[in-house]
Amino acid sequence: MVKVLFICHGNICRSTMAESVMTHLVKEKGLTDMFEINSAATSREEIGNTPHYGTVGKLREVGIPLVPHRAVQMTKEDYEYYDYLIGMDSANIRNMTRIAGSDKEGKIYKLLQFAGSDKDVADPWYTGDFDATYRDVMTGCRALLDDILNEDK
Repeated sequence: MVKVLFICHGNICRSTMAESVMTHLVKEKGLTDMFEINSAATSREEIGNTPHYGTVGKLREVGIPLVPHRAVQMTKEDYEYYDYLIGMDSANIRNMTRIAGSDKEGKIYKLLQFAGSDKDVADPWYTGDFDATYRDVMTGCRALLDDILNEDK
């Protein structure tokens, strides 16, 4: 089983969108039994809150089911448990590494690096542009899934 944790600052916009998109992509390929997919925050600001209405609306618009979720904070134990810890931007990566204590096993990645980019996933909390975030998340999740599946060959 491949365990993937998507992480952003508050766990209500980007990481929950990525969790739902990746879950959808995996289901489309009939690989649900092969994956465990979740999301978390680096901060405590939104703990317990449901996904942002903009994320909910965008996923509904494109026909991707929202994975029921309430914001949680990443823990040091998550680093040990998950195979991939996927941050949405450079600040997330720094905070994830701090929470984990280090990245000694090389499990921490920025989502768009799987698509050959060092770009951060657009943060709709500040921009209000959930379309741009969705494009980034879909691009990154497709590339991540391809990378994982090709690794098994």
